[in-house]
Amino acid sequence: MDEANEKSEDVISMADSSVTLEDIESELFKIERLQNVLVRRESELRYMMDDIQLCNEITRLKRELQKLVSIPDQDKSKEDRTREEELLQQISKLVETRDFLVDDVEFERLREREEDREMATFSQPKFQNTLVTKGALQDQKVVPKSPHRPAPFITKTGLTLLKDCCGVTCSIM
Repeated sequence: MDEANEKSEDVISMADSSVTLEDIESELFKIERLQNVLVRRESELRYMMDDIQLCNEITRLKRELQKLVSIPDQDKSKEDRTREEELLQQISKLVETRDFLVDDVEFERLREREEDREMATFSQPKFQNTLVTKGALQDQKVVPKSPHRPAPFITKTGLTLLKDCCGVTCSIM
């Protein structure tokens, strides 16, 4: 029996002796929350990037179409008429693609809201006391607000950002 006690005392932990299992779990939880925030932000930025590219392309095609439309009908060549049709079809496809993107952003927002509820339900009883004492449940914003700086652009939902972009920038038909 004495030999068994000696063997268990020979096992040395990598953690320093003042760190408890609860501290480690709490730290892992905070890291997972931060990772989740970063993954969501990356996704949001990718949606925004795709939206900007679509808006730019739609705007470019609309300018080209406007030039063709400004030509009087009697002066249009067959190629002009064909190009008008092609441009209309391309714009229509891009608008449809953008509509799918907006729907996808809305779906992601709802899914993230549900994930947040589930995470709060799961973590509240387990980490509430530890997180409060460690200061982890303070303001959850990644970017601190400064009184001299306007609120970050990303505070709007992705859906609102997309609508604002094309509503103002592109003026989609």
